Amino acid sequence: MAKKSGLGMGLGALFADNATEDKVSSINLPINDIEPNRNQPRKSFDDGALAELADSIAAHGVLQPLIVRPINEGGGYQIVAGERRWRAAKMAGLHEIPAIIRELSDQDVSELALIENLQREDLNPLEEALGYQNLINSYNMTQEQVSKSVGRSRSAVANALRLLSLDEEIQGELQKGTLTAGHARALLSIKDEKKRKEAAKLTIDKELSVRELEKLAKKLAQDEEKAENTQKTAHRSVFVDEVEISLTEHLGRKVTVNDKKGKGTLVIEYYSEEDLKEIANLLDNK
Repeated sequence: MAKKSGLGMGLGALFADNATEDKVSSINLPINDIEPNRNQPRKSFDDGALAELADSIAAHGVLQPLIVRPINEGGGYQIVAGERRWRAAKMAGLHEIPAIIRELSDQDVSELALIENLQREDLNPLEEALGYQNLINSYNMTQEQVSKSVGRSRSAVANALRLLSLDEEIQGELQKGTLTAGHARALLSIKDEKKRKEAAKLTIDKELSVRELEKLAKKLAQDEEKAENTQKTAHRSVFVDEVEISLTEHLGRKVTVNDKKGKGTLVIEYYSEEDLKEIANLLDNK
């Protein structure tokens, strides 16, 4: 596996080792002494693809060793990279499997497991987001640190994490692959939860493209804004309207009064630092 730019030297070197070391540097371990990483970001494995890999392993053996780490003195090991090969080897009936043993921390394991899957493009959008969230929560990493660790841009990490704010139903469709990350980002722009769920269902039923969903989301947002403005107008008194007009004329800049049953906010626009100073002087004029 080629080293991906952005990886720390330690992590990149480990993947380089995995790509270049031959079987002389690996050892055969009992397959039942190896267990998967419970924090593995990839949760779903395609049964058909696993069966095909199992047939290949039965015919040709495991061509690339796993990376594992010791987890107890009794000889047990945890998979760092290669769980798919381990699963397929078990399906093929192998009793031993080649592996390279490394002494690694919990954080190293979490980062490497995520990087391997990202490089192989094995993760669905939700699994990727959960992988980033696990690094942040478990090791107090910032989004910037995560992006450098896994070789992704800061914006890519941030956009992935936004998917975790979606409703569980929509997250489930992401997990199944019926919705893409592009669909999910378009759905995030729909504020109303009910309308968001309806848009997701329509997208699946009608097989809408991301662009078609974006147009739908934009229309829903415009309708929502019109409804809010209508509601705002319906509850405003003539007095509030007159105050808004009067202040706009007096201050020479747009003033908006947001009134809710006699309470609210007064918004005064300004267009430069000098403009702001002028407003401050006007308000301070006793």
